[in-house]
Amino acid sequence: MLWQWIGLTVFTLTVLPAGLAMAGGWAPARLRARQTQVRARGWALLALYAAAALNAIPRLAGASPEVSLALTAAAGIVAVAGCLPAAAASLATFRDGAR
Repeated sequence: MLWQWIGLTVFTLTVLPAGLAMAGGWAPARLRARQTQVRARGWALLALYAAAALNAIPRLAGASPEVSLALTAAAGIVAVAGCLPAAAASLATFRDGAR
């Protein structure tokens, strides 16, 4: 249980602010050359944060195993759905010749 609290805290302090900034259009220096992908990567980070929260919060709250399993499955779906736009943007950029 301690590791879930630690993981959720680390994700909240690192991934959430970065995802919000990138989804808003702010780009770190190393990603400024690829401006078209910044928003998609930001949404992917937010989806991964949501997946971590959907996985950890029911376990920390002491939910039943069935609820935890259902929310873990939903977290997987959210993570995949959030990463698809980032992958599509990367593929589109790669096809255009700009890496």
